[in-house]
Amino acid sequence: MSKPAVIAALEPGFSPLSLAWRDYQKDVNASSNPRRFVCAIERDKGLCSTWEAMILPETFDETRTVALLERIVKSLLWIRGGYKIKVAGCYALYELLKTAYAPGGARYFDANFMAGVYEKPFEVIWADKPESIAEGREAASPMGRHMNGCRIGFDAGGSDRKVSAVIDGEAVFSKEVIWFPKINDNPDYHYQGILSAMREAAEHMPRVDAIGVSSAGVYIDNRIMVASLFLKVPKNLFDLKVKDMYINVAKEIGDVPLVVANDGDVTALAGAMSLNAGNVLGIAMGTSEAGGYVDHDMHIMGWLNELAFVPVDFNPGAMADEWSGDIGCGVKYFSQDAVIKLAPAAGIHLEESLSPAEKLKIVQTEMERGNPEAIKLYETIGVYFGYAIAYYALFYEIDHVLIMGRVTSGEGGTLLLDKAREVLKKEFPEIYTRSQLHIPDEKSRRVGQSVAAASLPEIQR
Repeated sequence: MSKPAVIAALEPGFSPLSLAWRDYQKDVNASSNPRRFVCAIERDKGLCSTWEAMILPETFDETRTVALLERIVKSLLWIRGGYKIKVAGCYALYELLKTAYAPGGARYFDANFMAGVYEKPFEVIWADKPESIAEGREAASPMGRHMNGCRIGFDAGGSDRKVSAVIDGEAVFSKEVIWFPKINDNPDYHYQGILSAMREAAEHMPRVDAIGVSSAGVYIDNRIMVASLFLKVPKNLFDLKVKDMYINVAKEIGDVPLVVANDGDVTALAGAMSLNAGNVLGIAMGTSEAGGYVDHDMHIMGWLNELAFVPVDFNPGAMADEWSGDIGCGVKYFSQDAVIKLAPAAGIHLEESLSPAEKLKIVQTEMERGNPEAIKLYETIGVYFGYAIAYYALFYEIDHVLIMGRVTSGEGGTLLLDKAREVLKKEFPEIYTRSQLHIPDEKSRRVGQSVAAASLPEIQR
């Protein structure tokens, strides 16, 4: 694989998946008899996403082809979402996927997760010919941008929760509170935290007309299907007290419209609203990495956009995610985990007893002091990000990238984006020319999602 033109200072072994795929495609273009590869990911309501590429003939290094395509398929699964994978054009890949996504396999976490989300058994299917895989079926839908009335916007992060009271599009009150949802096994802790935040916001308005919620996880009809915020809650209590938690909290505020959306989609929505433009990829860097996407019509696609589980590093020695067990995935590159991972290389000591949010604050304080090693840390994340954007561009049509979240606060967020732009300019000039990278003002970075969340419900008059 070619060496990156921009080296990640604190992780020189970083091996961008975007470069590995670009190098591979150069070899495909130089080959005399490439094959057509097609993958389809089926999800709820008969919807389906397809993706295809030309790949090297079987007579070439099939191991290399399979290794790269496995990463591509995993990326598609977590970006699009679904319970059924269909592949054609590479039987060796099918065999690997069939084993990996079976019980006890390397990717069984992924299969089990998707089966829980879509409430259907997970399948990997071989299609004899690429032509036998039907074209994708998508269903974009409008989202948010409703400004009228008195609204509560709530953003549930893994380290903090934000709430805003919004009247006719203007935030009259915003508040951010540190909390610890991921380490609490009692769902009453979560319920009371959410309820108290919403009640406080309600006190700053004459009435409540609607409630919008931005939260990490997967939501169907305002129900919590999977969410890391409730990681410690036992399954029986999850089904009993968590699935309908936002619905039940909202009832205590009033009989008003409620919309719960993935926090990544709300990040993209916030970007689309501020830019008045579509084809926006929104990424929230906080406790985890959340992704969302708004198309050219400012509609959402109904995709998962769980970028935390999408691989970006092709280095076989990359750090593993504790939850999924996989290596090189976004959560270790674009979240508090990334900062904590890099701190030792930067010579910044973090006490183990501290929470992730507290550890991040120490690094951010070092940034404020002008510590050159802290600067290198954020520049390293920026290198990650530049190469990751090029990889995400394989799956999204991107005109704008907007970043938000706790990790982007302060000068670090600006440094991060500057380094990402450097990567794109040197390595991927076509993306650099087309795609603009944005970071909102400091206040918007911290509470912008809660304000955008407030616009989610439509008020019927």
